[in-house]
Amino acid sequence: MSSDDNAPQGGPTPEHDLPDHVKETAIALVSAYVDHNREELDRLIPRATDDVDDVLSELKVIAAFLGRRVQDTGVVWKPADSREAVARTVAEMLPPELEFAVSTAWEAHSIGEEEAAERFTQGDPMVFVHMLAAFCAAIGQAVYKRSELVSTLRQVTGLSD
Repeated sequence: MSSDDNAPQGGPTPEHDLPDHVKETAIALVSAYVDHNREELDRLIPRATDDVDDVLSELKVIAAFLGRRVQDTGVVWKPADSREAVARTVAEMLPPELEFAVSTAWEAHSIGEEEAAERFTQGDPMVFVHMLAAFCAAIGQAVYKRSELVSTLRQVTGLSD
């Protein structure tokens, strides 16, 4: 029996098996945005910064999963919807200059302008972390209630509930 036999359906692949604390941090960031909990977000920033590349990787996986879920459910979700949702999600959660960078970078990213998105981040990978966490919170709420979203993300990432 291989170790993959016990992985949940649609769960992580072996090459994407990150430490549990990274997965917990990624889900907690999404949750903080869902709850509009600025204090929790501020508490998570140092943890996310310490593992920024891995947290970013995990958020990309979560975003891809949620993007597929939105398509599967038939919820209409256009680039304009995501731009508005990300801007609304980060509003008042971040300092103004970071809020602007995240919203502007997501706007460029959502229309495939990766070079422009990179410029707006000014080389700060945490802008991408905030961008993806806010996107996951927004798109996740399009198909899940808050409690369902967190529980589903825990299952998808291979964490027990």
